[in-house]
Amino acid sequence: MNAQAKYRDIIFHQHHVSQSRPRMTVHSRAAQFAPFAALTGYDDMIKESERYTDDAPELDECRKAELNDRLIFLLSREQPPEATITYFVPDAKKSGGKYLTFTDRILKYDEYKRRLIFASGIALPVEGITEVESIELDRLMF
Repeated sequence: MNAQAKYRDIIFHQHHVSQSRPRMTVHSRAAQFAPFAALTGYDDMIKESERYTDDAPELDECRKAELNDRLIFLLSREQPPEATITYFVPDAKKSGGKYLTFTDRILKYDEYKRRLIFASGIALPVEGITEVESIELDRLMF
């Protein structure tokens, strides 16, 4: 039996149009199927692989000593000056991370936790510090 003979009683009827509900747009109809994803998490994985991270710093002993001298000088001042610190923050999801710069007045060095405490209350671990700048240091031409 062919399809036309099988559906003869309904095949030439007009498509039903609701009087109480507006016609759904093609975009809205397509959106009904959007939640379906054959490969769950694939889009997130692609976005993550596209995200750029910087390489972790590898400071030699000479550079570490220079940064240490700069910090000792700033902390030895009666009124520690404002300093700009560049530090590395490791990425939680992949290798590498990013460099951030922070400017504030250093209050003290916490020897137990090995971190700098700033006037704003922020604490930065000294292991991630890659640069220390200050007007006081520029005057001495470190």
